[in-house]
Amino acid sequence: MKLAVIKLLALLLPAAAACAQDSLLVVFWNVENFFDYRSEAAPQYWTRGRFYAKCDAVAKTLMRISDACGRFPDIVGFAEVENSFVMRSMVSSTLLRKLGYRIVHYESPDHRGIDCGLIYREPSLRLRGSGPKHVCDSSGAPMATRDILLAEFDGLAVLVNHHPSKIGGKSDRREAAMARMLEVKDSLLAAGCPRVLAIGDFNEELWPDAEEGTLKYNGGWEKIDGWFGFGEFAVEEKVFADPVLLTPDKAFGGMKPRRCFVGPRYEGGVSDHLPIVLTVTF
Repeated sequence: MKLAVIKLLALLLPAAAACAQDSLLVVFWNVENFFDYRSEAAPQYWTRGRFYAKCDAVAKTLMRISDACGRFPDIVGFAEVENSFVMRSMVSSTLLRKLGYRIVHYESPDHRGIDCGLIYREPSLRLRGSGPKHVCDSSGAPMATRDILLAEFDGLAVLVNHHPSKIGGKSDRREAAMARMLEVKDSLLAAGCPRVLAIGDFNEELWPDAEEGTLKYNGGWEKIDGWFGFGEFAVEEKVFADPVLLTPDKAFGGMKPRRCFVGPRYEGGVSDHLPIVLTVTF
């Protein structure tokens, strides 16, 4: 299936407006190569102190989101976390530790060792089930890329995505990931799940008319992080361009995300992506 056809299929199944009976605050953030500092694969310049500084910065960003929205995020999906230790550390070693967050994470076959993960607040959500959904090539063999993470809650299933990179122009890999996401969505809806929310880094500008970008490339903002909704609910989206997450773009002007690293040089930021914040209303 061609990517254009997949885009059209997704757009034909938008999240429909619904009466405001309840709502959730959902965040997605690609946190840029968030490796476990204890890992043998971790670079020498990735130290324990820098690791926990990044944990703290992620938590403080989520707290600033809560200040801006008047509530704590109910669900936070992450891309580019190495393992469960990273996920646990973001919660247990930071300001988030008293807020009732639980983690969902599975190891994936990605060649860089980075996965998708999710945290949710247990007081407001009950996890019914979860699991990884492998992305396969045309022969049916699992690809060495990130799995799609499925988390099922009462009345809502969330799919956390990080589709293959567009570097090298291998669009067939992204098409396979999108097709797999839609396949999982169809299976969930057929099984009686009333709502499916897919969030993630899709590594493709699927929202060309978006007013805000999440990643800056060669001086231009791109909107490659986003969402698709299937079922009876409404979504309001905002890119969280907090000044703390930005730094001057000396090459092209304006501002850009303040990265954690540029090559081996430590920049002290969090990520080359900005988080997206979704208010999901049922």
